[in-house]
Amino acid sequence: MHIDRFIGFFTSLRLTVVCLGLGFVLVFAGTLAQVNLGVYQAQSDFFRSFFVYWPLKGTKIPVFPGGYLIGSLLLLNLIAAHIKRFKLSKKKVGLFLIHIGLIVLLLGQLLTDMLSVESGVHLRVGESKNYSEERRRCELAVKDVSDADSDKVAVVGEDALAGRKEVRLPEMPLTVRVRAYYANSDISLTNDLTGSYREAAATRGSGIGLWWKAQPRSASTDVSELQSGLVEIFSQGKSLGTWLVSEALNPQTFTFDNRIYQIALRAKRDYQPFSLELLKFNHAIYKGTDIPKDFSSRVRLRRPDTGEDREVLIYMNNPLRYGGKTFYQASYDPDDRGTVLQVVRNPGWLTPYFSCALMALGMLIQFLSHLVPFLKARLLT
Repeated sequence: MHIDRFIGFFTSLRLTVVCLGLGFVLVFAGTLAQVNLGVYQAQSDFFRSFFVYWPLKGTKIPVFPGGYLIGSLLLLNLIAAHIKRFKLSKKKVGLFLIHIGLIVLLLGQLLTDMLSVESGVHLRVGESKNYSEERRRCELAVKDVSDADSDKVAVVGEDALAGRKEVRLPEMPLTVRVRAYYANSDISLTNDLTGSYREAAATRGSGIGLWWKAQPRSASTDVSELQSGLVEIFSQGKSLGTWLVSEALNPQTFTFDNRIYQIALRAKRDYQPFSLELLKFNHAIYKGTDIPKDFSSRVRLRRPDTGEDREVLIYMNNPLRYGGKTFYQASYDPDDRGTVLQVVRNPGWLTPYFSCALMALGMLIQFLSHLVPFLKARLLT
């Protein structure tokens, strides 16, 4: 009896209607929240979570189902109802394809949301890079630059920085202990009149004597944020000093045990087995106006492991798709000597096309399965 109720709950049409209604409310509330929280934070709080939480006295209280919970219930409801009620036959092949298309669409969206990564590449004419950067995330890079032919690099991720963890650097006799970290901050030479800044307490590097304070994260994706942190470096239990790290202070150099090291807080990098070199950027406007006509970047793609070396033109609505990533023309430098390419890695980018094709085929078959018998009947009468 209890099992029947359990199955009946997940296969009911009422659950479908309730989930769709909750989804409409969530989209409306999440869209409004973007004004104060910003796009990234609103997506995380409303759509990339199982619950929407209300902060109260240092704790969080779940007040509404999040996007993951609503989407999972819809997917489970669709699959369960399909298994319980659907009996495969020639007359229902179209319905079967439509339902499978919906399931693929939901699974593909979940795959996209969990695995897709957006980053960017800023190139000046003649400059070449084999990595893209996530501007909303950062990492602490410690570089051994003692050897002339190569550098050793160890990276501490943002999760470890935010968690104020202690990290042992691989292939280096160093350990990093994070004392403080701000996802957005301001750094000053002196304290202000309100006393809101505090001394950074750095003992090494260019951060000595500087003052800093935490800032709220920006609600706009166009506003640059300044991540900063206070890190102490150890070797064999002995402190080598404390550094204030920030993109405003990069890079900082120190020497230990006859080795030269650089420490820098930078945007999170995503390396790739090929490089792009900007050969030319074109910014054309309509004659006699300031209205943009064309933005395009001619880049040289080189991949040493395969010997590939070719030129590619990237312009609006014509991205470069290569190595599982898509490079879009996104922005440019005011002097027209530099370009910004948006880089998207989305393993599930084909699922919407596949699911829509399945649903379209299913609707066509379902339509013809009723139309053909109807026409035959009319012809016989």
